[in-house]
Amino acid sequence: MKLKALCLAVSLLALPGVASAQSMLDSIKKSAGDAGKGAVEKRVNTKLMDEGRKNQCSFKTGTAELEPGCDAKLKKLTNALIDAKKQLDAAGVKSYKFEVSGHTDSTGDAAKNKKLSEQRAETIVKELVSRGISRGEINAVGFGSEKPLVKPDDTAAKKAKNRRYELQVRL
Repeated sequence: MKLKALCLAVSLLALPGVASAQSMLDSIKKSAGDAGKGAVEKRVNTKLMDEGRKNQCSFKTGTAELEPGCDAKLKKLTNALIDAKKQLDAAGVKSYKFEVSGHTDSTGDAAKNKKLSEQRAETIVKELVSRGISRGEINAVGFGSEKPLVKPDDTAAKKAKNRRYELQVRL
């Protein structure tokens, strides 16, 4: 009976160590998973930014109305999002949103530019949704001229570079 009690006491003393080791193992797994998700996020965002830059649609001046001839570009953007979803799913990422951000040059009223950039981003989102991307997976955000690619945008070419939309995933 004393031997049984001694074994029970020793095993109870060992349990906190086992629990601590398990906790440490869980922490390591989570860190590895977070690092893996971070790597997938970076890879996906690099691809989405590249596709967005290559497939910019033009808008009629001062509006959120697309110029004609954007269909092929929008199809490529849709395919890029579908590929991104596959990569995220394969990596076990469950919670994510795609983001279309709209940007303008610095010409004109900042408040109007911000609203216009949001409307243009929303136009792109609607086009992507109409091509099969779930509305629940994608958001539109307008930045106006807050995040220019080129500073100062004091030439027509620099202004054109700043008038854009970008695609990325947010985990």
